Amino acid sequence: MAPVVSGFSKLSKADKIKWLAEHHFNNDQNTINTLTTYWNSDQKLQQLHDEFTENTISNYYLPFSVAPNFLINGTRYTLPMTIEESSVVAAASKAAKFWQNRGGFKAEVIATTKVGQVHFMYAGDSEKLQRFFTATKPLLLEAVSSITKNMEKRGGGVKEIVLKDKTTEIENYFQLHCTFETVDAMGANFINSCLEQFAKTFVAEAKTYDDFSDHEKNIEIIMSILSNYVPECIVQATVSCPINELPNGVDLSSKQYAKKFVQAVRIAEVEPYRAVTHNKGIMNGIDAVVLATGNDFRAIEAGAHAYAAKDGKYKSLTHAEIQDDQFVFSIKIPLALGTVGGLTSLHPLVKLSLQLLGQPNAKKLMEITAVAGLAQNFAAINSLITTGIQQGHMKMHLMNILNQFEATNTEKEQLIAYFKTNPVSHSEVANQIEKLRS
Repeated sequence: MAPVVSGFSKLSKADKIKWLAEHHFNNDQNTINTLTTYWNSDQKLQQLHDEFTENTISNYYLPFSVAPNFLINGTRYTLPMTIEESSVVAAASKAAKFWQNRGGFKAEVIATTKVGQVHFMYAGDSEKLQRFFTATKPLLLEAVSSITKNMEKRGGGVKEIVLKDKTTEIENYFQLHCTFETVDAMGANFINSCLEQFAKTFVAEAKTYDDFSDHEKNIEIIMSILSNYVPECIVQATVSCPINELPNGVDLSSKQYAKKFVQAVRIAEVEPYRAVTHNKGIMNGIDAVVLATGNDFRAIEAGAHAYAAKDGKYKSLTHAEIQDDQFVFSIKIPLALGTVGGLTSLHPLVKLSLQLLGQPNAKKLMEITAVAGLAQNFAAINSLITTGIQQGHMKMHLMNILNQFEATNTEKEQLIAYFKTNPVSHSEVANQIEKLRS
């Protein structure tokens, strides 16, 4: 068991590693070497990364990939994707190539409203509280004028503040439910700053409100925080084509393919066990673009999954249908993204990603990201209803298995050739390596 350490954050990076090695890794030099190997040789760049978060001791690398041929609203894009999972980028690229010859992806932002709440306790007459809120609301907006000034110049700001009575769920619980427009910023800091000021002003004004009794004046703020559930910050993406342009083969006609595809999505709309994996595949594409562009993929994940359960049952984020002789596949998803603030002007690869996408505004990035999720889902379902998911996935995973066995370049060449015509599995790779080495 490691000892309690005081002042760890004040240690230099080298001393932090020394402490870890001593107390967790038996002073193993390989551990120290691994951590220091991933330091950037450019000291200025390394310092930038060190200061993104706390107690940084090294850098954790993920592959930075690109997926070309995405035709979105008539414009062709190459998407930056940061993800470690095999076959995701290949699948996205394959889907993009398929749909670019069928009109490409259509995407539109339906709404961009974001939400924050001041949660508080009030033990008193709810009608008095409503009158107080009505009288105080202009003062709340005035109190944040210095915070909202620049945002309002860009077309954003506070949209509305509503008092909500939640006492049927928790005794004495109320909230200020606030909506915001943050334009090209994700807006977390802006929203939280506004909410905290709302709370301070609300409490201060309650102290001097004549209609309140003494105990009613003691409003207790529990917390002020934005919500990552943004059901009014929605983007929709769609692809469609005549059924006869869908994949077909000896075992499956285009018409059968369409019906099977629609059924596969329908299953994810009614069966939560399937829906979770179905949506995870969507998030493979979305998270990869979100991470590459310096946005908060944890917030996006949380909001998307909450939206998937908004009707009381967790279900698919995509929908497929046959309309006359047309196959239509679509996604509707909340995506609170930003292209200014945060890492967008700091991380070199984030800046490069946005440049690669043509410096999109937040709405354009929402469209591009939703398309990445739809493309990923199309590719996954295509595999599931035809060859099965493992055939393509395991072939892409082959290199990871070979690296686990520390295969030489010569061994890799021979085994890649072998597995072009043979099923890939961990045990079969082990078997073939053993044959080569014996």
